[in-house]
Amino acid sequence: MYEVSTSILNAKEGKEAEVILGLEKARTDYIHIDVMDGKFVEKDTYKKMLELSSYVRRISNIPIDVHLMVKDVETAINVFSAVDANLMTFHLEACKDEEEVFKFINMIKENHSRIGIAIKPNTDIEKVYKFLPYIHVVLIMTVEPGKGGQTLISDMINKVDTLKKYVDENNFETQIEVDGGINLATCEKVKKAGANLLVAGTAILMAKDYKDIIDELKK
Repeated sequence: MYEVSTSILNAKEGKEAEVILGLEKARTDYIHIDVMDGKFVEKDTYKKMLELSSYVRRISNIPIDVHLMVKDVETAINVFSAVDANLMTFHLEACKDEEEVFKFINMIKENHSRIGIAIKPNTDIEKVYKFLPYIHVVLIMTVEPGKGGQTLISDMINKVDTLKKYVDENNFETQIEVDGGINLATCEKVKKAGANLLVAGTAILMAKDYKDIIDELKK
């Protein structure tokens, strides 16, 4: 079964309610919240995404998928715990050591959210293996994090495939999430490789009918 997490990073200002309610009607599985601090990545969406995720929680019942692209993970977990995220993901590259990774895993666990670890395109997939028994999701960035509307890096499909094989061989139930350049032209490749949670923003928000695109991505 495939799920879709719709990024609202590029939702038109002033049209947020319309977009959120439209996505709820279209049965997106999650709203994807791209939290950036201007340090881990260039763009800064921190305040905007805190306000937007709180707004999503107020006006809809769509599960929230928070993706923390930040240097100060500990503070961000505490701040965004207020929105009762259903899934909260932090970057492996933002952690100074293994001990800190487990610290953040436990913090998210205490908030009763599902736990995800994200990796950038240049990070070896094997680096997440030791954490798989303790998390629910691995988010493989299929573009460099920080901007919407980028083209999927084709080499990342091999990374998805490698992770999927390892997950299956070890009987883990880890969900594989992909983020970046996901659209109707690229989704089949990542699904075939083993991804089962697809983050899409531009492909859905630019469509006349959200449901048509979401249904196609889930097929």
